[in-house]
Amino acid sequence: MKDKPKYEPPPRPTTRVGRKKRKAGGTSAAQKLPAVYPTSRCKLRLLRMQRIHDHLLLEEEYVENQERLRKAKAAKEGQSAGTDADVDRLADERGRVDDMRGSPMGVGTLEELIDDDHAIVSSTTGPEYYVSIMSFVDKDLLEPGASVLLHHKSVSIVGVLTDDADPIVSVMKLDKAPTESYADIGGLEQQIQEVRESVELPLLHPELYEEMGIKPPKGVILYGAPGTGKTLLAKAVANQTSATFLRIVGSELIQKYLGDGPRLVRQLFQVAGENAPSIVFIDEIDAIGTKRYDSTSGGEREVQRTMLE
Repeated sequence: MKDKPKYEPPPRPTTRVGRKKRKAGGTSAAQKLPAVYPTSRCKLRLLRMQRIHDHLLLEEEYVENQERLRKAKAAKEGQSAGTDADVDRLADERGRVDDMRGSPMGVGTLEELIDDDHAIVSSTTGPEYYVSIMSFVDKDLLEPGASVLLHHKSVSIVGVLTDDADPIVSVMKLDKAPTESYADIGGLEQQIQEVRESVELPLLHPELYEEMGIKPPKGVILYGAPGTGKTLLAKAVANQTSATFLRIVGSELIQKYLGDGPRLVRQLFQVAGENAPSIVFIDEIDAIGTKRYDSTSGGEREVQRTMLE
């Protein structure tokens, strides 16, 4: 008789899904979503192509502007030289002039003109020289006292500095009139009336003073505690007149080296005379307007010299 097979229980079913199967299958909600395919052109693609088209238009406009500017510049440079050969010759002559001038160059002062080709100049180091004047220098700009450029070897005059004013003075000049007006000032009716009679009327209606035989005042002093409207009143006067307005702070006139402060004051009023009619407004003048006394330090004496200038 054969032995009966031994009973073995059936394998238990697995209740967990492996990581790979779960990852491949995804979530149940995602599996239930239907697949959607666009039936027409995507709007995002259209917007992107429109943006690319706008950038291409900007690039085309930029290229056209650059080409137009290049042609205008070439036409301007070619007014005196019609062909490329003339342009090259002009460039060679300019380079030759630059070589004759040399670099670096010194600065001197023209003391006396001997003739059209020779002059006497004084350098910044002190001695005077009898020098020649190069043919390309504008003779109309040469006058005694003018600042000239000197060759570093032959000390001949190779140029003229037309603007002798300090760059600081050029910064003081306001190209645009201030926007403040008398309506922005609260109170100070009496002070506004006095300033208008002393500063504004001589500029706008000088014939009134000539008829009465009165010499108009050359300046006024505004004093008071900080924040009382002194600077604002000066800006309002500059707004009402078309005069050149020069504004400087008194502390800027105090320079480190001896004589720089008085020189700056002279150049300030020289620029004011060249741009007449003009208004010179010195703010915080108490920085140099101290009481005169017998000072012992060099700095205090320099401040007094600046005020006397």
